[in-house]
Amino acid sequence: MRVVVAGASGTVGRLVVEMLEARYEVRALTRDPRAAARAGVGGEKVRADFADRRSLERALAGGDALLLITSDPLRPDHDERVLRAAVRAGVGHVVKLSALAVTDPGAGDVITCWQRACEERLRACGLPWTLLRPRAFMSKALGWAPSVRRQGVVRAVYGASVNACVDPADVAAVAARVLTAPGHAGRCYELTGPGPVCAREQTAVLARVLGRPLRFEELDVQEAWRLWRARYPEPYARALLESAERQRAGAKAGVSQAVRQVTGRAPADFADWARRHARFFR
Repeated sequence: MRVVVAGASGTVGRLVVEMLEARYEVRALTRDPRAAARAGVGGEKVRADFADRRSLERALAGGDALLLITSDPLRPDHDERVLRAAVRAGVGHVVKLSALAVTDPGAGDVITCWQRACEERLRACGLPWTLLRPRAFMSKALGWAPSVRRQGVVRAVYGASVNACVDPADVAAVAARVLTAPGHAGRCYELTGPGPVCAREQTAVLARVLGRPLRFEELDVQEAWRLWRARYPEPYARALLESAERQRAGAKAGVSQAVRQVTGRAPADFADWARRHARFFR
């Protein structure tokens, strides 16, 4: 079986390649195979660009299953080109990494609207499909690592608001199973951790794991906006602000059993994730 991973250099794509390469022929799509190799991406590294139709068609030729991960809401043509190439190549099954926010009627930010459009495009492409809809990744906490290392501080907006965040390794495990086992076509899987957790609680967990005190400092909305706006284009920053407001309203507290349903084991909690990534905070 040949599995193609589009987005193989990202958090989930890289893990999926690692999980499958020992048992399957795994083709990792990347714009720069040499850089991907230096970064530790496994599998057969194949040059492909989401903006280049011909490179995509070559890369997808002979693929039995495709994991589709794109990351630029301002480039909806990326998904369109990959799906067209997949149809031409006769790919047997497309698994798309989306987001759980698409199910929230109150979510109308640019990122969520882009994911909804991607889902609609996938359903209409004519190939068997599966949608994976994770909640926020626990790995977002890595953004706190510099301030934890230097100052022993975690800073976040709305520190008491909860999110049923999920370990990216669990998302990858679901993707690996869905790509290689029958019975998942036409299904949508909502992927969460075992329970909702807030930034204050995550700070306490990190402190226990690291064995030293940490302080939580709550950012006000204006401070958070300035930080996001300095780092991201305005549409992305506004999407983060809207997402934080929905989280404060309780929109991200729901828990799904899909990780257990697909993999046969419980999803990791934040303490599990923190223990495996403690080196980044020390």
